[in-house]
Amino acid sequence: DEYDSVKVRLQPIPASQSSEEVLLAAIAGGTTPDICSNMWPGAMSDFIKAGGLVCLDTFPDFYDVMLSRVPDDLLESFRAEDGHFYQVPWKCNPVMMVYNVKLFKEAGIEKPPATYSEFLAAARKISKDIDGDGKPDRWMGYRDIKPIWWQRLFDFYPFYIAATGGGTLFKKGKLILNNPAAVKVFSFFQRLYMENYFPRSTLQGDQFLAGNIAVQFSGTWIVSYIERFKREDFEYDIAPVPVPDDYRGPVYTYGDPKNISIFSTTHHPGYAWEFVKFLISKANDLALLRKCTQIPVRKDLVTDEYFKEYFKENPKIRKFAEQAPYTRGVDGVPDLKEIFHIVSLEYEACCIYGVKEPGKAVQDAERNAKVVMEWNRQ
Repeated sequence: DEYDSVKVRLQPIPASQSSEEVLLAAIAGGTTPDICSNMWPGAMSDFIKAGGLVCLDTFPDFYDVMLSRVPDDLLESFRAEDGHFYQVPWKCNPVMMVYNVKLFKEAGIEKPPATYSEFLAAARKISKDIDGDGKPDRWMGYRDIKPIWWQRLFDFYPFYIAATGGGTLFKKGKLILNNPAAVKVFSFFQRLYMENYFPRSTLQGDQFLAGNIAVQFSGTWIVSYIERFKREDFEYDIAPVPVPDDYRGPVYTYGDPKNISIFSTTHHPGYAWEFVKFLISKANDLALLRKCTQIPVRKDLVTDEYFKEYFKENPKIRKFAEQAPYTRGVDGVPDLKEIFHIVSLEYEACCIYGVKEPGKAVQDAERNAKVVMEWNRQ
C-alpha cells in the first residue's frame, strides 16, 4: 500500500476549559496538529479568521467525496462566509425526545406526541401530585434551568430548528432570531413551566430512570447510559422533538455535530486529506457506531447493507440514524456563545419564570445580541 510508510500519531487534546480554546492557542503558537476530529462548527470562524485551517475544497475530489456521503443541504450548512469549506462533516448526536413508554401507556397515550398541542395534552395527563402533599412530584419533562449558554442547545435550539424546518439563527450572515418560530418555541416552553409540567427546581438523582419524569431531550449517548442503569422492567423509546401544530414537512433538530479539519501548519496536506478520507470510510463509520454509538454523517446510513446488521442489533440507535440527515449545526459566527447566553437570559425570564411575554423576550434577545455583535466589531 502506498501509505504504509506514513506514520500517524494520535494524541488527545490537552485538558482545558474547552478544546476550542486549546486549538486557538495552538494556532497562535504554530503548534496545531495536522488533523483534528473534534471541530465544533460554532468556533470555525475564529479558526478561519486566525488563518489556521486548510481550505478543503482545493482538493480536486472534495466535492465528489462529500456529495457521495453528505446530503446537499447539510453540506451547504457548513460552507464558510468566504464561500469555502474548512470542515468535513463527520459525526452527530441528533437531539431527540426520549420517553418512558410505561408512563405514556398508563396515561392512555398510545403514540409519542408529535406536536405542541399533543405534547401539552400528554403533559396534562402525566404531570401530577402522587403523594398528596399539594406539590407536583411527577412531571412531563425536565431541563436544567441554569442560564448557561450551552443548555439552550438541548431545549430552545433543537425546537427552534424543528419549528423553522431546518433554519438556524443566521441567514446570509444576518441574525434572524426575532421570527414567529422563535416566539412559538418560547410560548411552548413558557406553558410547560407555568402549568408545572416541567419543574423549576434542580432535581436530585436521575428522575427519568426513577419513573418520575416522562420525557427528556438527548442525543445518542443516552442509550448506553439507560441500558447500563435501568431497571429490568424499564421501557423507553425515541421520537422526534415536537413541532408547532401548523408545521408541515420533515422534522429537523440540532445535530450536535463534530467535524474534521486539517490545520495549515501541516507539512503533508495530501497525506492528511487521504487520512481524513480513511477516517470517514464505511469500515470506520461502522467502528464509530460500534465503539461510541455516535452517528456518522452519511446519507445512506440506514439503507446501506453494510450497516444493516448493526441497526438490527441496535434499533434504538437506528432512530437517531434516521434523524441524522435532518439535522443542523450552529452558525459559524464569532459571537455565538454570547448570543446563546443572551437567549438563555431571555429564556429564563420568559419561559421559566414567566415575567416576560414570549414576543418581547425574543425581540429583546435579538436586539441585545445585535448590540453585542456591533460592540465586538469595534
